[in-house]
Amino acid sequence: MANGFVQELEAFERERLALITGAGQTSLEGDTAGDSKQLLQVALGNEISVSELAAAWMPSTPELDVKIAFARQVGDEAGHFQLVADRLRALDFDVAGFRVPGPNPLFEYLRGLTTTVERVAGGLFALESIAFAVNQNFMAWCAQRGDDETVRIYREYIQPDELHHHELGRDLLAIYAIDAAAQTRAREVVGRVFEIASAARSQAAVRLGTACFPGC
Repeated sequence: MANGFVQELEAFERERLALITGAGQTSLEGDTAGDSKQLLQVALGNEISVSELAAAWMPSTPELDVKIAFARQVGDEAGHFQLVADRLRALDFDVAGFRVPGPNPLFEYLRGLTTTVERVAGGLFALESIAFAVNQNFMAWCAQRGDDETVRIYREYIQPDELHHHELGRDLLAIYAIDAAAQTRAREVVGRVFEIASAARSQAAVRLGTACFPGC
């Protein structure tokens, strides 16, 4: 029963992803605004924010397998931060002076989740699927502009981790979202994450002048 629910949730997720990554949302045609240095700063803030989020969840998560999954996410996202920071330094950006913009409605919502199913659904499952999808578009944007090094970093290091995090979230939901109440709550959280993320990305696209910017 839980496996069937997860399959339904993945279908629901694909529908929501299409609203963020579909035609007209991240089109590369005529999209000349922005530059890698500017957009990688978005990634820098997201990477450290999701690492802090998973770290905050660890102490109050009783299930050891989920606790370790969050620990893995903390380390991976911190590693992504370092990769992006190194790339920005190569582009002559002063990483030491960087400060995470705030507040962020999506991370504020996620920090308020209290149960294991909510956190897995919102953080590992939904957030990481968004990250993987929008990063694919960002890679295409960079490739179009000849930024092959940024593409390489995402292709070889960041994207495999994001996909693993999402798959781990899927597997953990199959274990813990086993009753109707938990499944309903997981579906609500996933829907809310996509709703907030879609609105935030639309606002950021106007500010940045492009919809092809990275996730976390």
